[in-house]
Order: sequence, then structure tokens, then C-alpha cells
Amino acid sequence: MKLSQLDGRRVALWGWGREGRAAWRAIRARLPAQPLTVFCSHGEAASVRACGDPLLALEHDASGERLSAFEVVVKSPGISPYKPEALAATGNGTRFIGGSALWFAERAGADGIVPGSVCITGTKGKSTTTALLAHLLRAGGHRTALAGNIGLPLLDLLDATADYWAIELSSYQTGDVAASGARPQVAVVLNLFPEHLDWHGSHARYVADKLRLLTEARPRIAVLNGNDPTLAGLRLPESQVCWFGRGDGWHLREDMLYRGDEAVMDTASLPLPGRHNRGNLCAVLAAIDALGLDAAALATQAASFQPLPHRLQVLGSRDGVTWVNDSISTTPHASLAALELYRGRRVAILVGGHDRGIAWDDFASAMRASAPAAIVTMGQNGLRIHALLAPLAASAGFALEAAAGLGEAMRKAEAALAGEGVVLLSPGAPSFGPYRDYTERGRDFARLAGFDPDAISSIAGLGIA
Repeated sequence: MKLSQLDGRRVALWGWGREGRAAWRAIRARLPAQPLTVFCSHGEAASVRACGDPLLALEHDASGERLSAFEVVVKSPGISPYKPEALAATGNGTRFIGGSALWFAERAGADGIVPGSVCITGTKGKSTTTALLAHLLRAGGHRTALAGNIGLPLLDLLDATADYWAIELSSYQTGDVAASGARPQVAVVLNLFPEHLDWHGSHARYVADKLRLLTEARPRIAVLNGNDPTLAGLRLPESQVCWFGRGDGWHLREDMLYRGDEAVMDTASLPLPGRHNRGNLCAVLAAIDALGLDAAALATQAASFQPLPHRLQVLGSRDGVTWVNDSISTTPHASLAALELYRGRRVAILVGGHDRGIAWDDFASAMRASAPAAIVTMGQNGLRIHALLAPLAASAGFALEAAAGLGEAMRKAEAALAGEGVVLLSPGAPSFGPYRDYTERGRDFARLAGFDPDAISSIAGLGIA
């Protein structure tokens, strides 16, 4: 659906976050006389009124009955289409779309392909991979957009021009691309672990929704991780498949980067913390090859990449303790990857947050063989994690503490290290509740550790350069 197709229809916006505001701006720019209704929280009402738009009505009760009064609802990504009120309205004929769907529909060529588009998704690593792709393309002299879930809605670049589009998509947005009727030129899927079960309802639905970027959006070229068992078993008859992470494509052998049997460069000194991030470099280079460019010629430019905030971010050291902010970590697998990076160091890790029902059994099993010096649990699921780990602490040799909040968890972690080691915030869970998002949680961690939150929070390169 294109923006012009909203003209004269009963249209509502559901959500007034970053994506909701971008949708309002885009619709208003193309359809200045189009009446709109926004469903938002009471706390967002002042922001809506501040727009001064006389054609923008404001409501708070997004019930199935009220949503059913509209032909089209432009929904913010964080609102699940599986909510009862959304399902009720869908049953009554309301069509729900996202801002990403509108952008892709506007950009599709005659063959349905959005030229230069590279969509990147995965349970972990997608932000760094997307930013690294934009960095390498720009280093090669290509005008490149960096947008999407990473922090800049696509609709805010509705009329912009670029050679290439590095687009991060969450599992909340992959279906938007499929619903747009457009096709990405390249789609990259990094990995699939259980996440966002509260939004999707089950792990099976999470995987199916994530894979809609491949199975329904039908990219011209799909760039897939050959080490992920779910991806390795896919059959995509309408897409050319390019693999990374295995011997016939871009892959790592220890720290050495290879394309097939060709050794390209040593990655040990790159500003990409953790082997998983250097694996993401393989995905980026495979995507660049898929665009028809020479990835090997650009690979060395990874040395000048600026790591993103809140992702294994070393804030600094004080009194023998190094503080590391990995607030982006929202799955137990991400916490394990963070611990792997600091293997051999004394580490006190902070885990726990919003409880989405994800199992921590794999994390607990890993602690039997390779535990840090201390684990401090916190948040809504903290007690559940603590109860799972308690029987292991003595035999595995780690201290186990529980804390009511982040500040207390940090104090207990620092005390457990006794002046030597790493306090690692890698919660393995979202931040909802005390914090709006992982960024706010990471900023508070920096503040409580004695560092400037503003100095550690900006993402360089958003937009077009």
C-alpha cells in the first residue's frame, strides 16, 4: 500500500513513539488534508497536541471496537498484531500496516525490487552488522543510508536518495516488508534464538515472523548464516542464496578471515569485540558481494569502524574494576557470548530484566563448565534465574547474589570482585519496567558507574552519508 492509497480513507495511527511520529510526518507531507486519529498513551497526549495539527484527533482507548472503525491502521512496530484487540479489528476488515511497509511500497521498481536495499535481521548482532555495512559502503565512496530499527525510521527518509540502503529490521518489522508487496535486493539473516515471545506468542511464531523476510518478501539474494541450523535447512526457490560462516563463502578460521580458500586479513585487532561480531563481518562482506561490489577490497576498512553504544562497550576502569555496558543483550545467548569475550578474566555479570518467559537452562548448563567469578540477578525474572542457578553455585565455584535493582546489583558485583576484574552488564533480558528501553538502562549503568551517559550513547552515521 502506497501513501496515496490512504487518501480519503478512514486512517488511524496506533502508537506515538519514534515510528508513529515518523508515520504522521510522512502522511501529512503527502496528504495534507487527510484526517487522522492517533491512539496513544495519556503520557504522550501533550506531544500529540504540540504538533498543532487540527486534522489529528486523539484517542486513548485502542479497543477492538474503536480500531474496527478504521479502514487502515498504521501500527508502531512494538504493538503486537496478535493482541486480542488487533485480531478483533482484523476480523472486522481493518488492515494493519507498518511504516516500513509504506516506505518499501513507495520505493519498489517495476520488477518489485527496491534498488540498493539490504535488509538485515537476526536475534543478535543486527545493529552492529547494519552499521558496519553502511561504514564499509561509505568507505568505498557509495552514498549510503543507515536506517530502520537501529534508530531512524525509514519514513523519515521518504524522499531521500541513496546508492544503497542499510536497513535494520526487528522481528516486529520483517512482516512489514512482506506486506508491502516489494522485494529487497538483498536480505541478510544472522541467527535465530528464542526472543520476543511475549510479542509473537511462541518461539515457532517468532521464527516464522522473522523468516517472512525470506519466505514472503522474496529477496533477490538471501545472505544466510550457514552455522544456524534453522537457516541451513531453508529452501528459497525465488531467491539466490549466498552463505557465510562456511568454507565456500566468507568465514573465519581462528582470527583469520577467508573468502573460500583465499585468506584476506587477520581480524584480531579489529574494533569488533567478540568472535560473534567478527562473524558478523563475514555477513557484511557476503552482502557487499551480493550487491555486485568487491567486498575483499573494502574489508580492511573495518579497522576504522566505530563500535555502537551499549554493545560490549567498555566505559572505563576505576580502582581496578573495568565497567562494560552490554545493555543491548536481551537473550541468554547474548549474555553467554559476552562472557566468552572475557574468558580468563575475573567477571561479575549482571543478568535479568523483563520476563518474557524465555528459558535460561542453556545459560545454567554453561555455568557448570565455565562460570564467571560472580553472577548478580535482578529484574522481573531475576528470582527465577537465581533459583535456577542456586544449586550450581557451590560446585561451579561462582558467587551468586540477588538485587532489587540495577544500582544494588552494581554494588554487589563490585564488592564480589574485591578490586580486580570486570563488571559486565549483559542482562539477557529486555529492560521494560524501570527503563523505557536498553538505551536508557545502559545510560543509567554508565551514570551509576561514574561515567557521562551522554558521551557513550550516540550512534554515529544515522541517515545518509
